[in-house]
Amino acid sequence: MQGKNPRSKSTAAPKNRRGDAPGTKRTGRRGGDGNAGLGAERGHAGGPRGGTGKTAKGFDRNGGTRAPSSASAAPAAPAQDAAPLRLNKALAAAGVCSRRKADELIAAGRVLVNDAPAGLGALVDPARDAVSVDGRAVDLRRATAPDREHLYLLLHKPVQTVTTAHDPQGRRTVLDLLPEALAAERPVPAGRLDFFSEGALLLTTDGEVVNRLTHPRHHLPKTYQVLVRFSAASASRAAQAALEAALAAMRAGMRLAEGERLAPVEARVSAAPRPAGDALGQWEARIELVLRQGVNRQVRRMCRDTGLTVLTLVRTAQGPLVLGDLAPGRWRRLTPDEVRNLKEALRIKP
Repeated sequence: MQGKNPRSKSTAAPKNRRGDAPGTKRTGRRGGDGNAGLGAERGHAGGPRGGTGKTAKGFDRNGGTRAPSSASAAPAAPAQDAAPLRLNKALAAAGVCSRRKADELIAAGRVLVNDAPAGLGALVDPARDAVSVDGRAVDLRRATAPDREHLYLLLHKPVQTVTTAHDPQGRRTVLDLLPEALAAERPVPAGRLDFFSEGALLLTTDGEVVNRLTHPRHHLPKTYQVLVRFSAASASRAAQAALEAALAAMRAGMRLAEGERLAPVEARVSAAPRPAGDALGQWEARIELVLRQGVNRQVRRMCRDTGLTVLTLVRTAQGPLVLGDLAPGRWRRLTPDEVRNLKEALRIKP
């Protein structure tokens, strides 16, 4: 009598239960891929690649295929293959960078798929393809874990800090401000603040949120408080008129000196002009600007072209996220209500 295979259903049916003739060859179920996920952990130069999907086959006494014996490494249940993803989306979902930044890395030849330089628009199979950025393996399993709990942090980025995960020049980065355990999750900055600017910055492992916050189609309003200095006649009325002329140009939608045409900006005076120390004809004022574009260093360039010198620049809100009294260099987790409001503003379905 034929014994039962402890790893799978018997491939031999009881006496012609399905009408099989004795000795009929019957095909059993293929074993699962024991290496379906990339095993490379973050920080290692490489890791095992995904399996080939092939498993060793044996044959039962009737000639039918059977599952591997308990001595093999095949799992009890086959892994589910994930659908191919665009490489930039996979890198964003894995917490490496935004999709736009991923395209820059790919175009620069810094991303390898199975040890070969990737091309723009490339598709990857998270279960089988080995991906690395600058020689560091990327765990794409994070890209196919929709039920994974994402990290959402609001940081008050201080000045002289770069908005990136790693700086070749060795300057302090926004991830250096986080506890080691949170930094190890590799949250991605959603948007940028330049080296000498400060304020609200979202860090998250949610690739879709990062993509929508940085993509031109989905830009949410960003609010800035800016302390500026400018030249005007000694009378306060003249200073107010000079400042109002600069803000009017911003409200109308100006063209930068480099040629870029800007959308209209909400601009108002937060603190009226006052003399700047003992300098005759020099004034300081605080203005509030609300932008809906993502032009590089837009606030500073607008001020430059309208005769205003930026002294301090603080982003006080990023979409529905408000900086409040969070001190420079400090961070906090978003509340569930803030996460929900953010996703609603970005039109991300729950």
